[in-house]
Amino acid sequence: MGASAGRMGKPMLQNDEMSLEDSFGRVFRKLRLSVVDKCNFRCNFCMPDEPIWVPNDKILTDDEIVRIVTILSQYGVDRVRVTGGEPLVRKGVENLIGKISAIPGIHGTGITTNGFYLAEKAAALKKAGLHSVTVSLHSLNPQRFSSVTRRDVHAKVIQGIKAAKNEGFKSIKLNAVIVRGYNDDEILNFTEMAYTEGFNMRFIEYMPFDGNKLWDTTKVVTGEEILSIIKSKFEIVPLEREHGSTSLNYRFIDGGGEFGIITSISKPFCSDCDRLRITADGKVVPCLFSENEYDLASVLRNGGSDDDLVNFFKRSVKMKAPGVESMINGNVPLKHVRPMFRTGG
Repeated sequence: MGASAGRMGKPMLQNDEMSLEDSFGRVFRKLRLSVVDKCNFRCNFCMPDEPIWVPNDKILTDDEIVRIVTILSQYGVDRVRVTGGEPLVRKGVENLIGKISAIPGIHGTGITTNGFYLAEKAAALKKAGLHSVTVSLHSLNPQRFSSVTRRDVHAKVIQGIKAAKNEGFKSIKLNAVIVRGYNDDEILNFTEMAYTEGFNMRFIEYMPFDGNKLWDTTKVVTGEEILSIIKSKFEIVPLEREHGSTSLNYRFIDGGGEFGIITSISKPFCSDCDRLRITADGKVVPCLFSENEYDLASVLRNGGSDDDLVNFFKRSVKMKAPGVESMINGNVPLKHVRPMFRTGG
């Protein structure tokens, strides 16, 4: 290997393919980047009653994040989704998004948010170069929404969604985790919202990433069930699935919006997964369904060169597990892993 170009220069790796590929031939193109673990909601299927936050000095700084994304962009990563916790509670997050959006090779930046601060920040986020907004909206019923989030803020979230729509983001998606006995009776209501208002609705099978350990298979409403309910009222046609997409997507035959179904449990999409996740405190998480994570921050903060970081990424992605698909096919029981607020979406 040639000499390093320095801590902030372009890596000078010789005879090395300029991409990140795991041991199953999957090439990483998308980054899910958690910028904070804190959240102003307490959703009971995401967060424990008394969460313990990462100390502020452990959270990656703007400069560290920009350095990481710059390196990854030189190795094929071209889309970044900023997540949390709740990313909009991070001070100056719009400035960070502006820096990420300006990195050569990054062709799309998105954010996944609970929507609470969206009305105040939508204009600044659009100006910063943000392309897409995904809002978690698990119920259209204000009382039910409050019971799961433990916050009486439904109207404010709806206000944030409307503000995002007014700003004209390239994509606005609404995520609903469907839980049997909680909100499965709202599937048609969510679909009607997509149809009449032109949103892209995402229905997500309930996954075992909850802080209170509430998950079990009896609470999972499968994608097949969701689709059957939607077909009972709406005429739809399937859309071609993009390589690496997490969802099976559909449009309404007579216009309106679109919807997608994320079948992480019943029909996983692991075979062409192209996502890499980094936690707010700098841990690389190659697979959501694995407990394995790798300490990028220690390399970053102990004088590691850009070459060191590239080699770290290459080693980490090689350790990526086959995914939940292999667990299900091998009849391995699913188990609770790190809560979602620790990793982001």
